[in-house]
Amino acid sequence: MITHPDKLLFPDDGITKGELAAYYEAVAPLMLPHLEGRPLTMERYPAGIGAKGFWQKDVSKGFPSWLQRVEIPKKDGVVHHPIVTDLESLLWVTNQNTVTHHVWTSRVPDLNHPDICVFDLDPSEGGDAADVRAAALGLRDLLKRLGLPSWVKTTGSKGFHIVVPLDGKSPVGEVVRFAHGVGTFFISLAPDRLTQEFNKVDRRGRIYVDTGRNGYHATFAAPYTVRARAGAPVSAPCTWQEVEGANVEPQTFTLRNMPDRVAKAGDAWADMRGRGRALTRPMEKLLSLTGR
Repeated sequence: MITHPDKLLFPDDGITKGELAAYYEAVAPLMLPHLEGRPLTMERYPAGIGAKGFWQKDVSKGFPSWLQRVEIPKKDGVVHHPIVTDLESLLWVTNQNTVTHHVWTSRVPDLNHPDICVFDLDPSEGGDAADVRAAALGLRDLLKRLGLPSWVKTTGSKGFHIVVPLDGKSPVGEVVRFAHGVGTFFISLAPDRLTQEFNKVDRRGRIYVDTGRNGYHATFAAPYTVRARAGAPVSAPCTWQEVEGANVEPQTFTLRNMPDRVAKAGDAWADMRGRGRALTRPMEKLLSLTGR
């Protein structure tokens, strides 16, 4: 049950908590397979996105007994991350005024072996949409040279996420090293347009190739999740053909147009699972490209 469904979460757009819940209920059949087993961090906005929200990792009090959680040790204790397993748990999370779901790249019970590798392309403020599309396609082509298929989604913010499914046999550290190596080589192909500089002031208008989403404890915006921005944009799986044809931009899909899209097109990532690859050969190919 959604409490206070009339609460305005997106005041400039007139989007209520009830409408957000209805969206998540509509896309749940597509979204749930991508959430299953992944520790969740909730990005919550109890007073709507016009006020300051907060990120919540730990669910220790006030949760229903049926909500699945996973205990993850930290330096000074344990974090009890919630895990969304079905529509009921998805709506419970939504009822906590969670707008955006951030998830791990690995799943329980084996959080030390990710089943995806994520690259986040983040353009600078005022960056050209054509440039970030070109970067996404360039990264896709590089991954293909390494023998890896990839899938793409809008971030719902400024860029794209490019995702490679893995076979779940490579430990976190190996995935981190591979992703960083790919990012470093990719940037070397166009250092005037791409960067790995974390600080925005050092990027000087270049697209940030972020490979940091692959570390243990790191998260990325889940497929189909809504972002806390005006217009309620969605981090939406799309096709490479749509990117090539300039038919999608990072905020093309929203809470209000997404249900119609998925009703017509289904899940653009439906064929990803079962396509996981090992990293041994791709790492060898990467090392040969870099001359190391």
